[in-house]
Amino acid sequence: MQEKTKAAAISVLSNSVLTIGKVVIGVLSGSVSIISEGIHSGIDLIAAIIALFAVRESGKPADARHTYGHGKIENVSGTIEAMLIFVAALLIIKEAVNKLSEGAAVENLGWGLVIMGFSAATNLLVSANLMRVAKKTDSVALEADALHLRTDVITSAGVFIGLLIIKITGWALVDPLIAIFVACLIFKAAYDLTKEAFMPLVDVSLDPQEYQIILGVLEEYKSQFVEFHKLRTRRAGAERHIDLHLVVPKYESIYDIHELCDQIELEIKKKIPGTQILIHAEPCGDNPGKCQVCDENQATCHKAAKDEILLTKN
Repeated sequence: MQEKTKAAAISVLSNSVLTIGKVVIGVLSGSVSIISEGIHSGIDLIAAIIALFAVRESGKPADARHTYGHGKIENVSGTIEAMLIFVAALLIIKEAVNKLSEGAAVENLGWGLVIMGFSAATNLLVSANLMRVAKKTDSVALEADALHLRTDVITSAGVFIGLLIIKITGWALVDPLIAIFVACLIFKAAYDLTKEAFMPLVDVSLDPQEYQIILGVLEEYKSQFVEFHKLRTRRAGAERHIDLHLVVPKYESIYDIHELCDQIELEIKKKIPGTQILIHAEPCGDNPGKCQVCDENQATCHKAAKDEILLTKN
């Protein structure tokens, strides 16, 4: 949790510096593409603050009001970030269209090139660190912030190239066109982020790779139970929730069934960290010849059945 919080705090700090730098230089130069990048970084800053709050809250243990933990706070955070990115893109397009209709010269290109180059390099480093920690801790909030900043790297580089073209050719029209291009890239990032963050809020199943891991573990223990059904999975932030019904030999001892369930749970948790598992054990129908597990335990089952009948009579 400390590593997640530290990564989010670094993102807040870097975005604060970049937002101030871009807005100041954008206003001084009159460049709508730099101002658009300032707006983008301002949204990045808000998103980074939300991500910092989310990773702190999501790490809290389950309590009386949140018995399944606080993991989905990260998904809420990511969804809010996506909405903010959409707003940023719309503001950028509005500014660019005004610039195209009114027309204006771009000045102080040297400072513009400096802040755009610095922004691209800074966000590249910060996003790489965020993505590393996100993958390590399986944090949706940090991954959303990292994807957001990666888009900022591309847009800053695009603005840098646009300003360089203006400096060489004097074509000021390039400035608002680059800003519109930046907005289109931002829309794409917002769409991808919305899919990533929002879907777990409606309890979507785990991805096929993780589902196959669960089936693989159950396959390892299939000689000790009859069958399984009602396997359900869902994700909440970095946590996974799995529940299933496990059909076991009718007269197996409660102790042995409990040990079997524990073994299956531990093996799944080992292969999919951050997993909460609930196994509901239920007795088989005791149909001789139709179930290999029951046939192998036939002698034990029949003895237990006889003991149960004698106990009932007595």
